[in-house]
Amino acid sequence: MTYTQTMQDELFQIIKHLSFKRGDFILASGQRSSYYVDCRLSTLDGRGAYLIGHLLYDRLVSLHPDAVGGMTLGADPIVSSILYRSAEVGKPMAGFIVRKEAKGHGAGNQIEGNIAPWMRVVLVEDVVTTGGSTLKAIEAIRKTHPSIEIAGVLAIIDRNAGGAEAFSRLGIPFQALYNVQAFLEG
Repeated sequence: MTYTQTMQDELFQIIKHLSFKRGDFILASGQRSSYYVDCRLSTLDGRGAYLIGHLLYDRLVSLHPDAVGGMTLGADPIVSSILYRSAEVGKPMAGFIVRKEAKGHGAGNQIEGNIAPWMRVVLVEDVVTTGGSTLKAIEAIRKTHPSIEIAGVLAIIDRNAGGAEAFSRLGIPFQALYNVQAFLEG
């Protein structure tokens, strides 16, 4: 078993223990579900954050991004974990967060952080269902910085509910560490 596989197996157990819940839930997409994955409980866990930073950084390196970011709140701790890992390996990246809407005060920014028009970026998300949150982030980025290249979308979990297809229609590669089916079966 490889080091990366060991880390992926450990993160799976953390998510299963802390984040995977069965019951009756309404998702952000408006869909009803018999299970819910609250990844914030894992992304805000010290060991979970460490593993997520390593595993997602390893995936995004091949996309050659200048920056990593995503829609607040799900992406915030993921971005931080990846930025920490990038600095740890001597290749510090820039990071940014996309607000649901522009602030009504200060500079009035919808996108906060280190992002510039010449960059190649990767967006991250905790759980992708229809991809709605990340699609809104993509729209905000393209509106603010039309020349930015979106190199890909990375997620911790894909719920297999249309998100991957939505990104594909935009020509944006998508990868997830886990398919939700593994948690349903496990």
